[in-house]
Amino acid sequence: MSITKGEIRSGAYYDSVILMQLQRSLVGLEGVIDAGVIMGTAANKELLEQSDLLAPEIQEAGVDDMVIVIRAEDESTAQFALGEVDNLLAARRSGGIEQEYLPKSLETAFDMMPEAQWVLVSVPGRYAAGVARQALDLGRHVFLYSDNVTLMDELRLKDTAAEKGLLVMGPDCGTAIINGVGLGFANKVRRGPIGLVAGSGTGLQQVTVRIHQFGGGITHALGTGGRDLSDKVGAVTARQGLDLLSRDPETKVIVLVSKPPAKAVADELVQAARRVGKPVVVDFIGYATSMRKVDNVYFATSFDEAADLAVKLSAESAPNLAETELEEKPFAEGQRYLRGLFSGGTLAYETLLVLEEYLPAVYSNVPLEEEYRLADSLVSREHTIIDLGEDEFTVGRLHPMMDNDLRLRRLEMEAEDPQVAIILLDVVLGYGAHPDPASELVPGILAAQKQAKQAGRYLEMVAILSGTDEDPQNLNAQIEQFEAVGVKVFTSNDAAAIHVGKLANALDPDLPASKTEPLTEVDLKALTQPMAAANVGLESFTESLTEQGAKVIQVDWRPPASGDEKLMGILERMKNK
Repeated sequence: MSITKGEIRSGAYYDSVILMQLQRSLVGLEGVIDAGVIMGTAANKELLEQSDLLAPEIQEAGVDDMVIVIRAEDESTAQFALGEVDNLLAARRSGGIEQEYLPKSLETAFDMMPEAQWVLVSVPGRYAAGVARQALDLGRHVFLYSDNVTLMDELRLKDTAAEKGLLVMGPDCGTAIINGVGLGFANKVRRGPIGLVAGSGTGLQQVTVRIHQFGGGITHALGTGGRDLSDKVGAVTARQGLDLLSRDPETKVIVLVSKPPAKAVADELVQAARRVGKPVVVDFIGYATSMRKVDNVYFATSFDEAADLAVKLSAESAPNLAETELEEKPFAEGQRYLRGLFSGGTLAYETLLVLEEYLPAVYSNVPLEEEYRLADSLVSREHTIIDLGEDEFTVGRLHPMMDNDLRLRRLEMEAEDPQVAIILLDVVLGYGAHPDPASELVPGILAAQKQAKQAGRYLEMVAILSGTDEDPQNLNAQIEQFEAVGVKVFTSNDAAAIHVGKLANALDPDLPASKTEPLTEVDLKALTQPMAAANVGLESFTESLTEQGAKVIQVDWRPPASGDEKLMGILERMKNK
């Protein structure tokens, strides 16, 4: 008949990897049937009970007590196994990290290795924020692997880091790659021109390995922790990471990856990405967008697509994509609004979708959202796109693809408005359409331009021509007539919408500013200096960094005040005085 014996070691802290290895070593002893080595949390004791290992003598173990339980064939074997614990722990330490002296504090660690600019933290969550705070106070960046850190602690840590120009990756940040060195759980991937910022640990790993498999490589991959893109945290680390990679000369393409983000936070981050002078691939799971590409931002819907896009973009010798200044136009003060007069309903709809990326509100008789429906379709409001082919305009008259009379009247009315700066027209060619639309529209355009000029204003006239050179109207002949009177002609509706959207955006002084506060710039040396770090917690992280050729020093950390929360609070207050 088997016997179960247990032992409590109060205040004895070992990381979870050592506990796991000790448990396996104990199970390997002759005569031992099963073993459990845990810290004495309620959840861990429940797991022991499910495994029939909850010995009576360990019921009172606390969360900072190490619990050892042996089920053996007889009592003498169980006692022998318990007596072997110290020997097994000593063997594990002697065969582990090669470091003559383990400093007891971060201060001592940095005295020993002053070049260390990173601190890896993987201690239990209830202590992790305190260790991370010490690292920030000492001016170091933090890779915070620990989970079970409160939201309030995360906010305080990231606020402090943002003020100091430091990074806090985490909490619950499982992976990162800094200057070719993997932190936490990271794959061995080749160096290359693609940088990542990810709110998903396994997502970051999957995208980096697929980039490697597609033939690309990584400069840096920065984890943020799973809550970073939530409304409450506001993507502090993600914004810092995006800014760092935008300034890194070795990073040519940036990839943003996240589990479902808060929409408002994701919108802000995408807007920030559009200001980056590099291609940015965005894979935010569940983030809805009507376009696959906006300016320099490309939207992906899977890890594979994000990796493939990034590799292809990094292989292109594209020019710098920083937003160029729009050509100077002689607009008068107060000119700011766009008016679009469409005969094609679907062209109008696509234009509205594109303009969502550039303007906060566009009114229409066919709006994307009901709140932007015109009260009167005959009267424009601010930025307006009108579909003149809607039923309300075609009762008793020909469709505007055949009859331009209504559009010419509306063109004259829009040109009289002193706030109008841009007028956009679509011109659809082909069988059944007006035989020579330019012959009717050009005189109206000239009249509108003359009227604006007499009032000291300038009108940007833009036309989308949909047709071919084999259409009865002859596309090229139509283009020549419009361009002869200064109309900017596009054959792509998407390109035309982007042009007028950017121009209207630049003219609008009331566009809402970014809701996020600017952050103190993080020194690029955080990424470009050779990796040197202090590791507090899992010794396996020290071994991993050493194997990769990084400099690392292991801190012999123990819970402060033996885990006594009241005493910990007193010590913290004394320290802050």
